[in-house]
Order: sequence, then structure tokens, then C-alpha cells
Amino acid sequence: MGKIELKSTIVNDKYTEYIYEKFDIQNREESNVTIPFDFSLGRDFDWRIGVIYGGSGSGKSTLLKKLGKGDIKQATFDKDKALISNFDWLQPSEATRLLSSMGLSSVPTWLRPFHTLSNGEKYRAELSYLVAESKDDEVILIDEYTSVVDRNVAKAMSYSLQKYVRKHKKRIIVASCHTDILEWLNPCWVCSPQEGGKLKRYQPQNAREGETESFHRPKIELQVHRVEPSAWHIFKGHHYLTEGLNKSCQCFLFTWGETPVGFVGAINQPSNHDSTAMRGSRIVILPEFQGLGMGAKMIEFVASLYKSVGKNFYSKTVHPALGEYRNKSPLWSPTAFNGKVRKVDDPKAKNRVTRMSYCHKYVGEPTYGAEDLIKPISEMRLTKYISKLF
Repeated sequence: MGKIELKSTIVNDKYTEYIYEKFDIQNREESNVTIPFDFSLGRDFDWRIGVIYGGSGSGKSTLLKKLGKGDIKQATFDKDKALISNFDWLQPSEATRLLSSMGLSSVPTWLRPFHTLSNGEKYRAELSYLVAESKDDEVILIDEYTSVVDRNVAKAMSYSLQKYVRKHKKRIIVASCHTDILEWLNPCWVCSPQEGGKLKRYQPQNAREGETESFHRPKIELQVHRVEPSAWHIFKGHHYLTEGLNKSCQCFLFTWGETPVGFVGAINQPSNHDSTAMRGSRIVILPEFQGLGMGAKMIEFVASLYKSVGKNFYSKTVHPALGEYRNKSPLWSPTAFNGKVRKVDDPKAKNRVTRMSYCHKYVGEPTYGAEDLIKPISEMRLTKYISKLF
């Protein structure tokens, strides 16, 4: 058991004298703060993630520096460069994989300068920078973790961070006033200066009996609303190809509590061989909530709704992460066009752009009991089934 003593000489003046008189302070020469710690557990096993938690002023930052044996670094961004250009020690393909892995997978966001991003996007970008820049034997130190972001954003961010750290065998310690991030980070150990400063193994709340290392992500309950196409304005700036939306789309808004997180648009696309065909036209997850696999679940839910009324649902994407997921998923069957390279006329490019498309048909089970969500829009307006959030 050790302790850290923080001593400083008091420079006395009329303000300090006022405090002495009002509160009967005996020691008028120096201030003294003692922070106990016991880090012995950290030497006994190989760990990846540690969390120091406690109230403001409890000594978290002091313990963080003591454990990490170094200074707390800060990420720096060039305000004139696109976000992705700041990761110039990586190859472009590596930089895109890094940002996607850390839950920052919005292509338009990659092209914006850092200072134009939202708080959640900035925080993920800073984490990505610090984690990627760290050496193999370095312990990454993050102070005031998730203090400036919405709590649902903090959870999503924590889940993405722990996946990346474990996959790439990094080591990180974060200090936070919040404990709601613990079950999403699933740290190897926790420590609180208010509880004696002793490192303790973290036991996940949702671990099965006898398990200590297995991680089962907390459940997320989303609400789905049928909305007017006007709701697209919240999401259009985050779509990776275009901000346009066909006015014939049937639109679905997904919320986490009262917070919008995702949008799915579907459109009729009958063909000679399938007169019942529906196609996924748009799917967007707001940047703050990327990295949790929500997008795949949202469009699968919408596809299962259409299947419940006898319609087939098709989806095409050029996004590699979503396309590769569907290639492996038993809920999707590749069509004859899957993996084909197509050329697209891009007025901003000198030549025609070549892209590979992932094309699939939904073959999962239907979802019954929610068919009201896909009624004709005119009927929904009359019966008030449609969400009036916007």
C-alpha cells in the first residue's frame, strides 16, 4: 500500500485570512492532500484496459499519471486539413480502417476539418489519434474520459474503443467521473481513490456464472417510427454518396430513448422477375452512434417488415464494412450482381468512377405484428400511425 502526498505552500493574504477566521483552519502554512493507492494487482496479470473512477477532485488524474508513468498526451489537428489527412503517418486505407474501427465511419466526416465536427465526433477523432499514434509498449492515458459527451454517445464510444484496443493489443487507462461506461468498456481492472485506491478486477454485470473475461455487450433497445421524408434533413449530411432522397421513399426513424440515431429509406422497385421487390434506398447512422452494429439491425428489421406482407427486399451498397457483413450473414443472399464493378458518372471527377457494389436479397424471417408501419403514407396520416416527431 502506498500513498501520494500533494503538498503546496500557502501564500497568505487577506482572502486566506478570511477563510482562517471563518472556518477555524489550523494549518496556515501549507495544504496537504493524501491519495492512497495499491497497484499490486496490475503486476499479476496481462491487462488491456483500466479505469480510474471517482468524483471531481478525488485524485483520479494524479493516480492516472502515477499508473501510466508518463504525461497525458493531447491530440493536435491541423485546422486547414481534412480530418483523415491528419493521420498522415498511416496509409489512406489504414486511416479509414482506423476511424471506422473506432466508430467514426461517416465518410463526409472524414473530409471535414476537425474544428467543424460535433463534440462526439471530435472526441472519437482524438481517441483515434492517441490510440493509433501510441507505441507498442506505451500505456495510453486518457483523462476526463467522456466528460463532454452525451451519455448514450459515451456508451457507443466506449464499446468501439474497447474493441479496437483488444484487437490491436494496445494498453489504455482512462479516468472518468462516470461509471455508466464500465459495462461498455469492460475493463480488466478498476480503481477508485475514494475506495482506497486499490486496483480490483472488474466483474462484468452481464457475465455468465464463472466467467470473468467473456464480454456480452449490454442490450440496446431502439424505437422505430414511420416518418415523413422531411426527417431526412437530420441525416442527409452523413450519407456517404449523396444527400438526395427520392420522395417516394417509405422512411423509418430509429431512436434510442428520445434521441434520433438512424434512418432507413425503402422504395418500390419492381422488375420483370420480381413484381413485389422493395429496395433499401438510404441507411444512415449518426456519427455519434456508429460502431455498435445498429445499421445492420435497422435495415434487417425493415426488410423483415416487408417480408411479413409478402414482399422481397433487396439492398445494394458500396460501403465495404456493410457489404462484407452481408456476405457472411445467413440473413442475406448475394444476387447475381454482388461483387460486380460498375462505373459511375461523377461530374466532380475527370473520369468515370469505378466502384464495386455489394448486392443482396433479405432471406431472414419476417417480423409480424408491426405491419402498420408500412401502410400507405396517406392512410397513415389519416390514422395517425405516423410519427409526429418532426
